[in-house]
Amino acid sequence: MIALVGVTAAWGSTFFMLKGAVTRVPAADFLAVRFAIAGVLLLGLAPRAVARLSPATRRHGVLLGLAYGTGQLLQTWGLEHTSASVSGFVTGMYVVITPLLGGLLLRQRVQPVIWVAVALATAGLAVLSLHGFALGYGEALTLVSAAIYAAHIVGLGAWSTPGEAFGLTVLQMLTVAVTCTVAALPGGLTLPATAADWKVLLYMAVIAGAAALLLQTWAQAHLPPTRAAIVMTMEPVWAGGFAVTLGSEPVGLRLLIGGALALAAMFLAELGPRVAPSRATRREFRPSGVHSEGAPSARHVPAADGSTSSA
Repeated sequence: MIALVGVTAAWGSTFFMLKGAVTRVPAADFLAVRFAIAGVLLLGLAPRAVARLSPATRRHGVLLGLAYGTGQLLQTWGLEHTSASVSGFVTGMYVVITPLLGGLLLRQRVQPVIWVAVALATAGLAVLSLHGFALGYGEALTLVSAAIYAAHIVGLGAWSTPGEAFGLTVLQMLTVAVTCTVAALPGGLTLPATAADWKVLLYMAVIAGAAALLLQTWAQAHLPPTRAAIVMTMEPVWAGGFAVTLGSEPVGLRLLIGGALALAAMFLAELGPRVAPSRATRREFRPSGVHSEGAPSARHVPAADGSTSSA
């Protein structure tokens, strides 16, 4: 859980830093360069990590990378048609969608205490983010991205193992880079033009990209998806905290109440009853056409009791 809290801190810090960068570099271009740097960096640290993965895990890595990259693009495009606060709330709805997908795909019952934690987390997101809400084109795109993030969290919960976390992360990163590059190519690939924007991009690639996804992949080999999704609602709390400490924004009542609700949800989920599904349950989660032969025979941790990333 501590690793995931660190991931949300890294993600939360990016809101303050990205404020101007994405107005100068198209979003798809920025994402493509960011994840290409992250993927190459991780691959350089362990060149044989992907080669050591089983064929099934490689398929899983590509599917997870496609999901994560598509979610990133849809969220960014949705943000062009809605406010940042509403985008943050709608994106955070993966905390509700994750247990639904987890129950459907992993065939597990979500404990009542987890639903209470989900409700608290959703209320915290609403307090932190909403200043009015109407469902339009931007919100619809963002809601689809939230569902894709939830699927990514559930997939990580079902497929990630501690021993394969590094290779799985590298494969995801490279797949996200290819996905975003394809989206960026019609308008030509634009690179940052200033040293300040390059610093932001490198921070996003190394800290909020490579390190964060590596920690998330490793942590979800130890945490059920729903618990992971609830912990991830700390991202807007960190974003507000960084805005106050680094951006000279005032500490508001909304930040205090919303942050308290998110913290309460996280601790309730962590202290609630745990479910340890069988190894067979983990293997049942696979898209049509993807088979489980070649998958690792040993699973060291329980699967998911709910839903999830990112994200």
